[in-house]
Amino acid sequence: MTTVREATYELLREQGMTTIFGNPGSTELPMLAEFPDDFNYVLGLQEAAVVGMADGYAQASGKVTHVNLHTAPGVGNAMGAIFNAQANHAPLLITAGQQVRAQMTMQANLTNRDAARVPHPFVKWSYEAARAEDVPLAIARGIHVASLPPKGPAFVSIPMDDWKAEVPEAEAAQAIARKVGGRAVADPDAVAALAARLTAASSPVMIAGPDIDASGGWDDAVALAERQKLPVFATPATGGGRIGFPEGHPLFQGLLPPAIGPVGETLKGRDLILVVGSSVFPYYPHIPGPLLPEGASLVQITSDPDEAARAPMGEAIVADVALTLRALVEKVGEANRAEPELLPDPVAGEDSDPMTPTMVHNTLAQVLPDDAIIVLESPSSTLALRNQLRISRPGSYFFGAGGGLGFGLAGAIGVQLAQPDRPVVCVLGEGSAQYAIAGLWSAVAYNVGVTFLVLRNEEYAILKWFADVEEVKGAPGLDLPALDTAGIAQGYGVASQRVGEREELAEALRQGIAADGPSLVEIPVTPGMALF
Repeated sequence: MTTVREATYELLREQGMTTIFGNPGSTELPMLAEFPDDFNYVLGLQEAAVVGMADGYAQASGKVTHVNLHTAPGVGNAMGAIFNAQANHAPLLITAGQQVRAQMTMQANLTNRDAARVPHPFVKWSYEAARAEDVPLAIARGIHVASLPPKGPAFVSIPMDDWKAEVPEAEAAQAIARKVGGRAVADPDAVAALAARLTAASSPVMIAGPDIDASGGWDDAVALAERQKLPVFATPATGGGRIGFPEGHPLFQGLLPPAIGPVGETLKGRDLILVVGSSVFPYYPHIPGPLLPEGASLVQITSDPDEAARAPMGEAIVADVALTLRALVEKVGEANRAEPELLPDPVAGEDSDPMTPTMVHNTLAQVLPDDAIIVLESPSSTLALRNQLRISRPGSYFFGAGGGLGFGLAGAIGVQLAQPDRPVVCVLGEGSAQYAIAGLWSAVAYNVGVTFLVLRNEEYAILKWFADVEEVKGAPGLDLPALDTAGIAQGYGVASQRVGEREELAEALRQGIAADGPSLVEIPVTPGMALF
């Protein structure tokens, strides 16, 4: 016989999941007893930051990542971050402690009542085993569910006295040994039909979504666009957690706007719209209009059956995005269409005091190493960053696709832990930074070399933009005076600088990127923004 705890650690070891992100409480201590030497525990001071770090790590590593939370209060603290992880298609195994079984029916303190139901809308599967002996199999199922497309979080609640229970060794061995894979190949007839439609189209266009990068389809997306001379737009920035096409490529045409009417206007004159690795579409705000321009048809390629089912128009092929792109490239020939006009070169604009976000990101572009990774949570400067940096390498951009703040600061720490040989720059608004500010402690504790660039505009600029769009006057709570993020970071032990001029900014960023450990640069910027 072996214990639940022993079987679980051997299962995690077999799956390559030896890094655990967590914030332990009393109900988690039995799991963590005699913590194995070959495991790494990454402590976060608050559960939202813990899940955000794991989210970034899972996306950047491509592996299911384990997050351990503290029963009901910890899961409650983490819910917004779990919502973001779902939107990011981050493969997470989320476990949480629970009261001992003898006291659950009396709702003793820290009982997570209806534990499986609490995170249910935001996870692919949630479960609390009826018997202690079933815990290893439940955890194994959670891992497999999280890893299968569409990837996402799975949740298992574990009573604290289950860890010492015994499991028959043969049953444990079966659970530990199982491997599950899930890359579905598209129907060859559907691929051939789509290839024929692309070839016959007079003015097709491709919309590149985040799952191109996540699935490893980057090179095939480029090959398809080049072979067919397809102009390529990125999926709207509000829902694009990753970049699916090199934004410095001659065929790249910019980002789609995030609203129904403007999308239709942008795509006017196109007769075939190929949407790859994206929902159709991550709209926000609501600006009505025709879903498609007149005379246009739409075909979506997605690994997510729900994305296919909920799209309000068009057709869909549900299959692995990278494999489908590869099959499509093999079926299409060279098109003799005229190539689209080049996207204008980035324009930095005039110097100002304070600097504009455009000038800040132009400065960042001048000093950013070619292999750098950007993690972004500065909503009011998203378009400025994308336009100035023109990121053109796979695995180089991460953004909270759910729209809830808190991913950026924590996610960047996880990304850097997963990609220690690449520099990571996390671009934040001073308001966004506060949602996971406790993550700075983890960055210092584990010497995680993220460079945090904080744009300080002393307001929730994106909310003021939405207020204009929604014709809202006099709303409170939209200004952030006297918020000293650099000072807060210093309190956590992060080397921090406040700068004001372009040359100061460039030098501070160079120092931060070269530093051995985390650093933060804060710069005042002009307020205001636009999503399109």
